[in-house]
Amino acid sequence: MNFIKKIFYPIGATLKYIQEHFKAMLFLLILFLIFAPSEDAKLSTVNLQEIKLVGPIFDATDIVQKIDKAADDENIKGVLLDVNSPGGAVAPSIEIAYAIKRLKEIKPVVVYASGTIASGSYYASIWANEIVVNPGSMVGSIGVVMQGADVSELMGKIGVKTQSVQAGKYKKVGTGDRAWKDYEVKELNKVISGTYDMFTKDVADARELDYNKRENYADAHIFTASQAKDVGLVDSLGVKYNAKKRVELLSKVAFPEWSKEDKFDKLMKKLAAETSSSIHTYFPELTLR
Repeated sequence: MNFIKKIFYPIGATLKYIQEHFKAMLFLLILFLIFAPSEDAKLSTVNLQEIKLVGPIFDATDIVQKIDKAADDENIKGVLLDVNSPGGAVAPSIEIAYAIKRLKEIKPVVVYASGTIASGSYYASIWANEIVVNPGSMVGSIGVVMQGADVSELMGKIGVKTQSVQAGKYKKVGTGDRAWKDYEVKELNKVISGTYDMFTKDVADARELDYNKRENYADAHIFTASQAKDVGLVDSLGVKYNAKKRVELLSKVAFPEWSKEDKFDKLMKKLAAETSSSIHTYFPELTLR
């Protein structure tokens, strides 16, 4: 009997281990299926980089790092920025715009609008060598807005009052516990107008448009792809295939090898964008749209 037990012990031990660690092994299997290279994965060096700008723009840290990394990578000869974003906050949109401007000085970069390219996401794209848009894209909305809720009536109904101590006439500009006063609205308009002037000046410079005729292409107009081309906001209409071909041509690579976005990074980026969008819904902020 002991002899038989010794023979079958390795099998029994293996089955016991699998039973006790089934969940862990299943998790590892899932990770392997997600991150394992595909059968057609090539061993040749990647020489063209695709970077995605998706969703509302509230934090530019990740995408700017990717742009700067592509700029420093000697193997990368050209970059495609795939944009599908309604815009977002002013400062991060400008961060991306100037990262693209730095990149353009070193190697060609083409923007492809796979969906919406408007307001902040358009600002982020203006310094590219070319902007190619899907024929079904929405383009433009070059404008600035600051908005917030007046919850004073709701606060009155539930018996809540705010109190504060501040120094400076304009310190409480934009608060939501009351209607904004006339002088506060004027103060906010000063900021809005200054930001709008900066936005349209950069668009005019980057796209070689007449700043004095900005009402034709700015003024928060929303354009179809073909209309945007007519007013000079984009260079051509096409699909992603066409945009990639433009990058390949401008970068002059003989054998183009495109990068592929990491699946885990893609998932985390999507979750981060959704979380950021939810948070900013409840707080007033100067945004481009």
